[in-house]
Amino acid sequence: MTKDRVLDSLRSSGGSYVSGGALSAELSLSRTAVWKAVEQLRAEGFVIESAPKKGYRLLSGGDALTESGVRAYLRRRDLDLRVYKSISSTNTVLKQLAESGEAEGTVLLAEEQTAGRGRMSRSFFSPPRSGLYMSLLLRPHLSAQLSTRITACAAVAVAEAIEELTGCRAEIKWVNDVLVDGKKVCGILTEGSIDCESGLMHYAIVGIGINIRPPEGDFPAELRQIAGALPTAPDGEDLRCRLAAAVLDRLMDLYEQLPEGDCYEAYKSRSCLIGRQINILPLEGEPVPATAIGVERDFSLRVRLTDGTEKCLSSGEVSVRAR
Repeated sequence: MTKDRVLDSLRSSGGSYVSGGALSAELSLSRTAVWKAVEQLRAEGFVIESAPKKGYRLLSGGDALTESGVRAYLRRRDLDLRVYKSISSTNTVLKQLAESGEAEGTVLLAEEQTAGRGRMSRSFFSPPRSGLYMSLLLRPHLSAQLSTRITACAAVAVAEAIEELTGCRAEIKWVNDVLVDGKKVCGILTEGSIDCESGLMHYAIVGIGINIRPPEGDFPAELRQIAGALPTAPDGEDLRCRLAAAVLDRLMDLYEQLPEGDCYEAYKSRSCLIGRQINILPLEGEPVPATAIGVERDFSLRVRLTDGTEKCLSSGEVSVRAR
């Protein structure tokens, strides 16, 4: 897009002025097209100063989500990034692309989802200007039984990225939530397709939604007790782009180590459930009280029921019991 090309040129100037004429010549654009691109970038949150006889210079990247902004921090150059201001659901759209043969490494990123989805067919609150929503297409040579390792890798990647960029300790609530200060700041939804002949996964889509800051007007009433945002995340420059890049780089590094290597120790050390009283939440019926006593090597949750028996949960959902 024209504005992305203008942005790349301004970034490469290192904060120095670039004249409108120079931009026009470099990018083969009219001066009017350059001016319109600058105005679009300003509307997205970029702080661009203009001065007569000097031109334009980029003072701040704001927190707009752009392909060039993510790539400025991304180590994995082979990823195919596609950025949207608004999308129905990054997982839904990417699933359609996967079915039509899209290659591994395709990533959809959005500032807003109008029909975001979470686990158990729930909706996922995805308002504009407050979060980062993205989905990554993988084509792993893994059996369905090992697919939970992909979700675990995603949880660790998010937790490590949050810790690096904010200095906050991030914890993982089995199986796919990342918490900061006891509140959920990230949800992960991994969906896939299995090749019935080989028993291997045809593809996996890892959907990640991160609350960077509270939405305008706060979270809906039903989410206020459980949802949170990155507490030390300022309206800082490029935070959304830096976070996207950090998560993707870490996730791809961990993914490429599967199935031999895994992130078990990193996952287990961040578990916020071990030793706590929980409720196992079945699809039907009453919650079952238990104590979480460990995370197994296959990332199942070992629990002790009130009668003393132990079992491992390979899927499902749990909640922490109030003390």
